[in-house]
Amino acid sequence: MIGFIRFADNLSAWFGKAFAWLIILMAVGTGYEVFVRYVLNAPTAWALDVSFIMYGSMFMMAGAYTLSRGGHVRGDFLYRLWQPRTQAKLDLVLYFLFFFPGVTALIISGWKYAARSWQYGEVSINSPAGVPIYQFKTVIVAAGILLFIQGIAQVCRCLLAIRTNEWLQAEEDVFETEDLLMKRASEAEKDAHI
Repeated sequence: MIGFIRFADNLSAWFGKAFAWLIILMAVGTGYEVFVRYVLNAPTAWALDVSFIMYGSMFMMAGAYTLSRGGHVRGDFLYRLWQPRTQAKLDLVLYFLFFFPGVTALIISGWKYAARSWQYGEVSINSPAGVPIYQFKTVIVAAGILLFIQGIAQVCRCLLAIRTNEWLQAEEDVFETEDLLMKRASEAEKDAHI
């Protein structure tokens, strides 16, 4: 069970981090658009659509990664006071009542939208450039599948927490800059006293 959890966490992290690089492309594309629009007075017809597609893809493909790291918003004013075993029992019920039906609907609907879009080579109607968007609709299905896999891992986490009364945490892979700076400052201070 722990092996599957680690597999799902690593899979979600790989896709989340890979798609996070779209931020760089979006920044370059937006910078290019600003330059050609305001300096050269020659705006592009494709920049807005492409930025929407990249942002949407990044957002959707980061969902499973965010779930694996416990980063989704939750109203936990009572939840945080409970023992991990009680939290896990509630989470387990909610995963089967809401999460899996919702993600399954996302996959099925996304499949239909993507298949239809690929059939007629759908393009965006928001700009005269006619940017293809069928590949973007395929991301809906991929994101749903990743969420489903990560959801199974989260159910496994719940079962472990019910058994042990402790949550199995995901591996730390992202750190706040402030935390790193504080850690370095504290280490430097210790070294200075030695």
